[in-house]
Amino acid sequence: MILNLELAEIAIAAAAMFVASVLHGSLGFGLGLIAAPVLILVDPRLIPGSFLCMGAVVAALLFWRDHRAVDGRGAAWGILGRVPGTVLGAMAITALTQRGLAVLFVAALLLATGLSAAGLRVNPTPGVVLGAGVASGFMGTSVGVGGPPIALAYQRSSGPEIRSSLAAVQAVGSFISIAALVLVGKLGPTELGLAAVLMPSPLIGLGISSKIAPHLKQAFIRPAVLVFAVAAAVSIFIRHVL
Repeated sequence: MILNLELAEIAIAAAAMFVASVLHGSLGFGLGLIAAPVLILVDPRLIPGSFLCMGAVVAALLFWRDHRAVDGRGAAWGILGRVPGTVLGAMAITALTQRGLAVLFVAALLLATGLSAAGLRVNPTPGVVLGAGVASGFMGTSVGVGGPPIALAYQRSSGPEIRSSLAAVQAVGSFISIAALVLVGKLGPTELGLAAVLMPSPLIGLGISSKIAPHLKQAFIRPAVLVFAVAAAVSIFIRHVL
């Protein structure tokens, strides 16, 4: 037993992080969608603190890998938006129920995805990315899934630009969220220790994704973003409402 986790539980959590990081490193999103539901079932202590720590490292490495394609201006607006969003998220988890927050997020994600699928064109303008950054910070800090708003903003961009721009926002945003969780007493030595135990798994998965990402076709990207947003909404609903 390590940090009150059985070896079988560690294996399950590590497998989830491995699969999720392969997907995330290939598309630029999906870490929270795949891993978070499994981690919270294995041990609620893993969400959001430990998961955010691992996600911050994965995002930083993904940005370093694909940084040449980054939309620097857009990413800066997204990072700026993450600051107030993170503050609101930290306040929300101390004052509101996660069930109520989940219902709000699910409704917003499904509405945004439905409008996009119906033909509403969304481009990563400064205003759009700023708003997505606020939503990302709020969701990432409160329920551990902050990727969908930024992914929807960049849904018509190329694969490398999506991966690098999302990674830039997520890396900086995750460290901001980590600081906020420390300040409100939701992240300490136990959560950091759990993250350290599981960290090798997503690192290996990210390395494998480097072989997959160059072969993804552009036509696949936008449908994958829309499916990702819907799946994230369903995941949040199941975890926090049902």
